Amino acid sequence: MVRPVTRHPVLWSIVALFLLAGLIVAWAYAQLSEPLSEAALPQDYQPDIANGKVMYNAGGCISCHRGRGPHVSLPAGGRVLKAGRIEIAPPNITPDPETGIGRWRPIDFLNAMRKGLGPDGTHYIPAFPYTSYAWMTTKDILDLFAYLKTLPAVKNKVPRQEFTLERFALAFWKWLALPKQPFRPVPGRSESWNRGAYLVVGPGHCGECHTPRNGIFLMDRRQWLAGGPHPVEKKATVPSLRNLIGRGRYKSVDDLFNALKYGEALGYEDLSSGGMGEVQENLSKLPDSDIRAIAEYLASLK
Repeated sequence: MVRPVTRHPVLWSIVALFLLAGLIVAWAYAQLSEPLSEAALPQDYQPDIANGKVMYNAGGCISCHRGRGPHVSLPAGGRVLKAGRIEIAPPNITPDPETGIGRWRPIDFLNAMRKGLGPDGTHYIPAFPYTSYAWMTTKDILDLFAYLKTLPAVKNKVPRQEFTLERFALAFWKWLALPKQPFRPVPGRSESWNRGAYLVVGPGHCGECHTPRNGIFLMDRRQWLAGGPHPVEKKATVPSLRNLIGRGRYKSVDDLFNALKYGEALGYEDLSSGGMGEVQENLSKLPDSDIRAIAEYLASLK
């Protein structure tokens, strides 16, 4: 007697769902990994090197990308940074064509800053704070690139670190973490306040350390700049930047301006201690109007 073929509709439904899920994941990954095209570049753009230098100092690029030995004053890379159990060596971003960004095009740099994508489609890990840089205007990003191109080229090959599984997951994490559009001025606020907010949120990437994160390492925007656990040192904490005047940390906007500009040279040792020492040194190189704008914005946070 021939037995009829037994069908398992539930099993086949599960298989079909897994296949469908796989197709959705593959499609989503492809979409999230799609770089910006040349059409994203402004047609009438003219580089402003001076503005690019301002963005360079506001972002503190040298602090992470600092070279070693005779190249300590250039962003030649190789300085090892620790993030928990992981050691990261930021790359060379001088215009050397072999080991730096000398062969990069403007669109490559825009993709790195706005989408966290390398020229070869690599998903950069967010130790490179592109989730903040993505708030920057296209012009400021391109001006920064133009400034980097004026620096001396240093041949310094920094070994590329691979985080294959993590990089795959990053495509989906970035969908949640990246802003949908650059910074827009807040209506009703002064031009100076908005300038300060832009520098803090975007190029200054202050939120990367001073804003606590949730379980999947997204910034908790409800606690913007409220301080929290140190991103590198387990037992350390990062202070809040809110209500600085109300808490008696600074007397006024002028007092905060002096702290940002002069640091420990005028007795503001707390601001110049630890990792903030390099941050303050970089900020001190900004135009006074920008330093005051940052002070005005921070002082407004209650």
